Amino acid sequence: MSGIATWTGWLGTVLGTPDPAGLGAFYEGLLGGELDAGDPDFVTLRLPEGRTYLAFQREADHRPPAWPSGPGDQQMQVHLDVGVTDVARAVAEAVALGASEAAHQPQDDVRVMLDPAGHPFCLYLDRS
Repeated sequence: MSGIATWTGWLGTVLGTPDPAGLGAFYEGLLGGELDAGDPDFVTLRLPEGRTYLAFQREADHRPPAWPSGPGDQQMQVHLDVGVTDVARAVAEAVALGASEAAHQPQDDVRVMLDPAGHPFCLYLDRS
């Protein structure tokens, strides 16, 4: 089955943040890629070796999602899964870039991290 006729093959995810350039720089350090910060309200990170990107859009009233969320909390509506070859090393490098390890860790082989804007993302051992 094919997708829509006008789809170009690029696929992106946009994260809200009060600091698009700062969050873009964090993910550039974490994932590599090429950062386009020409628009201070919408920064794009083209990821290496693919047709995907992350973008960071200014949200002046940004509320970070709660992890895990409870009644009345801002819920996470999307999160990134990042496959790595060494989870402990990836956690240390992410922390050095400004991430923090979430207090709640539901799996032993996956680390839930929080980016500088509070968005959860997971580091997992990619065995492929």
